[in-house]
Amino acid sequence: MAQTDWNEALTKPSNMISTMSLMLGTWIIVLSLVNVVGGGAGQAGNKVAWIGFIGIGGDAFVPYEDGFLIDDLLFGVTGLVLFALGLRNKDVSSWIEDNKGMNMINNLITGNSKEIFSNLLVLFGVIFYIIWSIQNNTWVDPGVYSVMISMVAFGVALNINSKVEN
Repeated sequence: MAQTDWNEALTKPSNMISTMSLMLGTWIIVLSLVNVVGGGAGQAGNKVAWIGFIGIGGDAFVPYEDGFLIDDLLFGVTGLVLFALGLRNKDVSSWIEDNKGMNMINNLITGNSKEIFSNLLVLFGVIFYIIWSIQNNTWVDPGVYSVMISMVAFGVALNINSKVEN
């Protein structure tokens, strides 16, 4: 019995895990593309050496002129794997196909006050990260991550709370 539960948990992830995997995979793919094609995701046009950035060894930032690094390949493949794992859940892939993601936009206008505020927090967090990163030409800044993640996490938690019955 326990073997079946573990097998099901690994082969059929929940909607929340699939959605988070899909979002994280998308974010990693975008950062990889910016790092390789967009002039570097680091400060002042430097590339991020992802292995060094997460603290395994080496420098965290290298000049963009150093060209393609093995780190770029590993990080990009990690993003693709997470993205693919997120699509394994049929509910998440049908959510994308049926455009149910538009509920967030609809809830900004017609939802209850908790849904409106929660969706605004998520939207402001993502917009803040994108605008700040473009303006300052860096996509990997712990301070910006902490602001963005706080807003998104509180928005998601409030959204979940708004769906719980009283």
